[in-house]
Amino acid sequence: MTRTADTEASPNFEERPWGTFTVLDEGENYKVKRIEVYPGKRLSYQKHGRRSEHWFVTLGTAKVTLNGREILVRTGEAIDIPVGTAHRVENPEPEQALIFIETQTGDYFGEDDIERLEDDFGRLNG
Repeated sequence: MTRTADTEASPNFEERPWGTFTVLDEGENYKVKRIEVYPGKRLSYQKHGRRSEHWFVTLGTAKVTLNGREILVRTGEAIDIPVGTAHRVENPEPEQALIFIETQTGDYFGEDDIERLEDDFGRLNG
């Protein structure tokens, strides 16, 4: 996606070492994010204690790891991550961004509900 000044100026936009996310909507029992993963980057291998996630890929190919098993999820496809499942998403493409919509459901959505098991950027818990 081409980011715009409006997107980057949004209070719901955050940049991370692996890419960006924008919170699109949220309510008492859900949160929806647009996530962009830069080419060759990946998020932490992590799990959540209070939320599940549904990822719908809108651009690129996601290399998803669920409890140690790798799955390719392509544009137009989706995958579910149940509460407590160890998971990671990676963009295996060398030049194209990966973009997906993440819908979280549960009773808590804070970033402190992330238990990092592995992290390329030194952000492990503890």
